[in-house]
Amino acid sequence: MTYDALIPVIRRLALEAGDTIMQIYEADDFDVKVKSDASPVTEADEAADDLISAGLRAVFPDILLVTEEQAASHSEKGDTFLIVDPLDGTKEFINRRGDFTVNIALVENGVPTRGVVYAPAKGRIFYTQADGQSVEETGALDKAQAGDVIPISVSEPDNSALLIVASKSHRDQATEDYINKYQVKDSKSAGSSLKFCLVATGEADLYPRVGRTMEWDTAAGHAVLAGAGGKVVRFDDHSSLNYGKDGYANPFFIAYAPGVDLKEA
Repeated sequence: MTYDALIPVIRRLALEAGDTIMQIYEADDFDVKVKSDASPVTEADEAADDLISAGLRAVFPDILLVTEEQAASHSEKGDTFLIVDPLDGTKEFINRRGDFTVNIALVENGVPTRGVVYAPAKGRIFYTQADGQSVEETGALDKAQAGDVIPISVSEPDNSALLIVASKSHRDQATEDYINKYQVKDSKSAGSSLKFCLVATGEADLYPRVGRTMEWDTAAGHAVLAGAGGKVVRFDDHSSLNYGKDGYANPFFIAYAPGVDLKEA
């Protein structure tokens, strides 16, 4: 598999999954179930997962696939793998807030190297190109052919007036306490991996996550942010956030533009 072969496939599958999700989102009602970890899952999660998984396995049958909605994949390990969250931000979807995304990423030797994040309700798609540069695509978002793209880059932050984004559904006192260590011009909430993308485009400088996440929640956004010049580090010691961990659970982390003067936990 080459990056040139990968990017058109994950872009197309993200757009197709987005169509499936939006058909259910715009319906009068949809089923919501509760998984064993008490998190919600909808028919949109499952339908998008079926579409993406089938598409990836058809084109890249020899590459390990880890996806949130297939528990059996969570015990698989490999140095190189594709990782999918077919509907990141299920709570935003259920509450019809629009801040949900389709996430597909490639991880190599612990690092998310390529990825796509598509927010179908907002009509925004971000991805890493084959050369590693992250872009936002504009226009009609045709599935067969990529349209015009805008290279994206992190901000040159003003540490006396930072722009901070945090979780919409999981913003707690620990998050507020950490944010209060900075001089903040504006603090806003957003759902799903859109937070990584807001840092990647320079719309925010810093995204701290003091709460539980899984690798499929973050890998695609991490790849997009890295391709825009950003960084993601562990909250506790500011070392790199790595992937392929047992169980695919993340520690707390901070995503940021490198010009931010990071504070200790």
